[in-house]
Amino acid sequence: QVQLVESGGGSVQAGGSLRLSCAASGATYTTSRMGWFRQAPGKEREGVASITRSGSTYYADSVKGRFTISQDNAKNTVYLQMNSLKPEDTSMYYCAAAKHLYGDHWALSESTYNYWGQGTEVTVSS
Repeated sequence: QVQLVESGGGSVQAGGSLRLSCAASGATYTTSRMGWFRQAPGKEREGVASITRSGSTYYADSVKGRFTISQDNAKNTVYLQMNSLKPEDTSMYYCAAAKHLYGDHWALSESTYNYWGQGTEVTVSS
């Protein structure tokens, strides 16, 4: 089992930045890919960014050039640096871990991921 705990959410004005963290514990050696997802009220959960253990990254078109996913394998922590935030980025953000390394086509698919955190809330005001 893998446990995931997100932190770093908060309220920020449009154009601002936040950095989310996801601390993983437990059988982290069984995971091949980490991802960030978000879900706004009344909307479906959507994939935002993904990173493999080797450092390959994949982003949703809506965040490319603004968000950066990174990891510190020694600390078992994944980060999501969010810059140039927009009101439409307002969501609950979730960290997820996948046991299997499927292709990039599946990088932002919920079904790829086996473990989920509880989420951290991000609010961007205009």
